[in-house]
Amino acid sequence: MRTLVTGAAGFIGSTLVDRLLADGHTVIGLDDLSSGNSANLGVADRSSDFDFVKADIVDADLIGLLTDVRPEVIFHLAAQISVSRSVADPQLDASVNVVGTVRLAEAARRAEVRKIVHTSSGGSVYGTPPSFPTSEDAPNNPASPYAASKVAGEIYLNTFRNLYGLDCSHIAPANVYGPRQDPHGEAGVVAIFSRALLAGKPTKIFGDGTDTRDYVFVDDVVDAFVRAAGDQGGGLRFNIGTGVETSTRQLHSAIAAAAGKPDEPEFHPPRLGDLRRSCLDITRAKTVLGWTPKVDLEEGIARTVAFFREEQEI
Repeated sequence: MRTLVTGAAGFIGSTLVDRLLADGHTVIGLDDLSSGNSANLGVADRSSDFDFVKADIVDADLIGLLTDVRPEVIFHLAAQISVSRSVADPQLDASVNVVGTVRLAEAARRAEVRKIVHTSSGGSVYGTPPSFPTSEDAPNNPASPYAASKVAGEIYLNTFRNLYGLDCSHIAPANVYGPRQDPHGEAGVVAIFSRALLAGKPTKIFGDGTDTRDYVFVDDVVDAFVRAAGDQGGGLRFNIGTGVETSTRQLHSAIAAAAGKPDEPEFHPPRLGDLRRSCLDITRAKTVLGWTPKVDLEEGIARTVAFFREEQEI
């Protein structure tokens, strides 16, 4: 299968690229490298089935590109992912996550792409939902411009599906973590804690640490993307998590133990737009995609800490 991955040099995108190549697919990776890291594509660059295009979905000639490369499926991971940045500059957030997505969809339909597998956000689109774990049937209640932009992207793609026959599915991950996660971004708390603890630097918890998230390992998330590329699940959102809540304080303790470092975080005021609680019901993904998470938190943290330990030793 010929595929295109936007955001290919990012944490999840590059892991997806590696999986697609390992499965025997041809991959065109697109990234503007504003936040992605070209080093993440070191394995892919050695493959004759991989080509990289440096471009921004906001202003690139996507119609020309897609008409030229003719992918069957597009995995759309390029995004502005910072909640705090979306609060500070909602117009910038929308230009990437909404306008960029619409531009990609328009190019895809003209190039007769079969399906777009779109990245939504299971950790933010529901806001403060009525129940936990939260299913896809919960009402959208975005608490930040970032979350609103992800809902808007879903709506636009479903509209393209209904109007033009461009199929789509929406992967809504919980809090993804694992090797290659960016320790400089606000969303990568596992990477942030891991790198800081290994380096003997202070770690910060915003709030009292009792807030919870559903942490899902990157390889499991990538498996969901691959499964969603089929004909099933058209127009549907799929929550991708574990259904298990872990507090930030518990997470810090687990990472400190894996790193062999003291469990002594600093506590700071909570950030605007952050949620108190998040945990996803993954029944739909299990039923429709045949997907289930395979890596538990203990194993995932061990693998992530080992990655950052090796990185610091190089």
